[in-house]
Amino acid sequence: MSNFVFFKKLKNRHIWNRLLYERLSEPLHLNCLALFVAIFGNYRQKIEFDLIIRHHHAYALLNIADQAKSLGYKRTSIIEFGVATGAGLLNLPEIARKVTELTGVGIDVYGFDTGAGMPPPTSFRDHPELYQVGDYPMDLKKLSEKLDKNTQIVLGPISETVKKFTSKNFADAPIGFISIDVDYYSSTVDALKVLEHDSTNYLPRIVIYLDDLEDPSHNSYCGEQGAVNEFVANHPMRLIEKHPFLRGHRLFKNARWIDHIYQCHVLDHPTRNELNTNRVKEVLSNPYLSA
Repeated sequence: MSNFVFFKKLKNRHIWNRLLYERLSEPLHLNCLALFVAIFGNYRQKIEFDLIIRHHHAYALLNIADQAKSLGYKRTSIIEFGVATGAGLLNLPEIARKVTELTGVGIDVYGFDTGAGMPPPTSFRDHPELYQVGDYPMDLKKLSEKLDKNTQIVLGPISETVKKFTSKNFADAPIGFISIDVDYYSSTVDALKVLEHDSTNYLPRIVIYLDDLEDPSHNSYCGEQGAVNEFVANHPMRLIEKHPFLRGHRLFKNARWIDHIYQCHVLDHPTRNELNTNRVKEVLSNPYLSA
């Protein structure tokens, strides 16, 4: 399935541009190692070498599964806001299955969409010069036939569906990853309300992917970034900020998806507020003292 999708994507000009500017501009030895890993590497190594379709999905799901496992959770939940034709919603469960095999952590997938394309823009903050009502419609029948059993589509205006969604308890499968691809400022404002639940419904650190940031018209006051900035100003215990050192931890540093990765730090999460006085004291070694 993945190989078929990969070769089909090669028909798109922007994929070749990405390969040229992001991948082939990297050091030759890393690209040679990547070929070796593509043939002989395990799934974790392939994620490290950005060899999985939709690198940001692969990074995020492995990251939160490792985090969930370290905290003793058996499951975690992920959300995609803005399903459109469903390419992302079909990719996520495929990666989730592999990550579950690797970590033992189950992953539940939820996709939010109107089902009828984008709603009307509400103001200049929605970038009507870039997006309009009816853009990105969904073929619900075809998409539903291909969905994984752990994947659900939540249809309707986000302002309404999020409210119902957050009335549920996710303490046994806390939310760990949120992909926001709704383009509009107003829709992102509604999507971010999913972070207003009780802290036990989340992992202490949620990975967030903001899709619509790169157009020259995008800015910190409008669109998805504007909505995030506003949310942070009004929710001091839900700190959303760009992952500042992620690029330094990645082997392939030219990948644009890195600039789209943010984290929501759930500052009132129980694990951040338990003063563990019974743990073993950490002692640093000093080679100079034993020289």
